[in-house]
This record gives sequence, structure tokens and C-alpha cells, in this order.
Amino acid sequence: MQLELQVRPFAFDLIRPLRTSAGMTKFRRGWLVRLRADNGRVGWGEAAPLNPSHAKQNEQAIRALPTKLTQRQLEGLLTEQPMPVAFALGAALAELDGIEWLPAPEPAQLLPAGEAMLEQLELLVNQACLDRSLTVKWKVAVEADALERRWLDQLLDQLPSTAQLRLDANGGWNRHTAQAWMEALVGDRRFAWLEQPLPPDDRQGLESLSELGPVALDESLELDPRLRDSWSGWQVRRPSQEGDPRPLLNQFHKGVPRRMVSTAFETGIGRRWLDHLAALQMNGPTPAAPGLAPGWRPEGALFSADPQQVWKAA
Repeated sequence: MQLELQVRPFAFDLIRPLRTSAGMTKFRRGWLVRLRADNGRVGWGEAAPLNPSHAKQNEQAIRALPTKLTQRQLEGLLTEQPMPVAFALGAALAELDGIEWLPAPEPAQLLPAGEAMLEQLELLVNQACLDRSLTVKWKVAVEADALERRWLDQLLDQLPSTAQLRLDANGGWNRHTAQAWMEALVGDRRFAWLEQPLPPDDRQGLESLSELGPVALDESLELDPRLRDSWSGWQVRRPSQEGDPRPLLNQFHKGVPRRMVSTAFETGIGRRWLDHLAALQMNGPTPAAPGLAPGWRPEGALFSADPQQVWKAA
């Protein structure tokens, strides 16, 4: 099959900065991909590294791609690309094969770091219907530990008994602190997991902590992708940062357990994939509310479910 490849840059600012122990995310920059086949079908993709320091490498890679090539040639080039570029190309190829897009399930609510979490939580609890559960994720390891422990007590006082709580330290705790938080939470039925509580390279510490309670890996999976096949606990997967999405798509079709998909603040093109994978995961053996960060992206055509509108808006 003969293919024609086009790319177009995009940029947008988040509604509010995302503050984590690893730093601040204020904006997103990347490139949209349109892949047109000689049979008239079109596939779409998005390449946007979450780490701004990787932007130049990704830009060089995507601009070096030929504009006309065969599917076989593109499949060969895909394995040599940075992960976000490989995601864009793999996503476009998968769409050429045909996908019946599924809508996203109800997402988890992302709470801001710091004391602002309490105000946002109160709004969410007041808005939540009495007949449905609420899943919230709080970014921790940002302020002094004693302060965050105090805010945790207030959070638990407000959180409904049917809710679920995820805490994301983005690798910002040491072993002593992580163990203290785990011991404080593990008996609470609302507690879902600690997400990346220790630095990504502390494999031994993470394994020891997981013996005390649920640990979900995130940044560790990026540092050592082999963990995606060996870590038996929860995995927070960011499809747009992992390369070709077709292997993960196949896993979800097979019902692989303890995977939860999470956003890297995509445009509408990348978001279709996140929504689709989240829907498949929700129908699998271990359903979990996806991390779609509602309320953090702007609105507009760039975030439309129609890729033509996204392309025009970029």
C-alpha cells in the first residue's frame, strides 16, 4: 500500500498548570500526523513528548520522515523513532486498518497539589450524584510532608465512603515516607493505590512497599519498559508516550488485568486513542476509572473528536 504522510505542529496552554514533585507542566507542544493511503483511507496520529527536553529530538525525527512511502517502509521506520513519534505513526496505521471508536468511561478526577486540593474536593463531593462512586487522584510529595499528612486527614474526612483515592507522588518520596503513607492508608477501603511513590530506579524499594499495600508504577515503566511485562501490580499507562499503541490495544482486547490508562494532555486526535483504550480496559477483568484529567485541557476545535477539525485548528 502506498502512503502519503503530512505533519502539522500544534500548541496549547493548559487551563491551569499541573504541579508535581517533578516540576510544572503549563503547556503542550507537538505535531499532528495525517496518513493517506492510495485506497483513499486516512489515519491520524499525534506526537507530543511530555518532557519538553525531548521536543527537539522528536521534531527532528518527524521532519526527517519521507512524505511518500509504502506501508512496509513505514513499519520499518517506526521502530527507530522516539516513542511519541512511534505512537503517532502506529496510531495512524491502526486507523487505516479500521477501528470502531468507543467513548470514554467516567474518569477519575485530578485534584491539584497542595491545599488547593481541599477546595476542589469539596466541589466534587457536592456535585457527585449519591448513586455513583467517585474516584479522585491527588498529587503529593510537593509540599512539606507534615502539611500533606494534615491535608490527607481533612481529605479523608470529606471523601464519601463509596469513593476511591489514588495518591501520586511522581517518584518524590523516600522509602521511610512512602512506608508511613502506606501504613496510614492501607486499612482504608477507599484507598486504591500509591502511584510511583519512590524514584523510578528504586526497584527494590517499590517491590518491598508493594508487599505492604497496592503500588502502581508510572515513571518506572518509562525508565525500564521491561517492567510492563513483569510488574504484577497496577500499571499506569500513557499510550501517547509509549510508542506504537497496537500492542497495548491487543492486550486490552485480550483482557490483560491491572492496567489503567492516563493522559499526557492530548489533542482530540490523541484523545480518541485514550478514550478507546480506557473503554476497553473498563470492560476487562479489572476495571478502573481512567486518568483523563477532566477540566485541565482547554476547549475548542483542537480537542474535537473529529480529526479533520483538529487538523484545521492546529
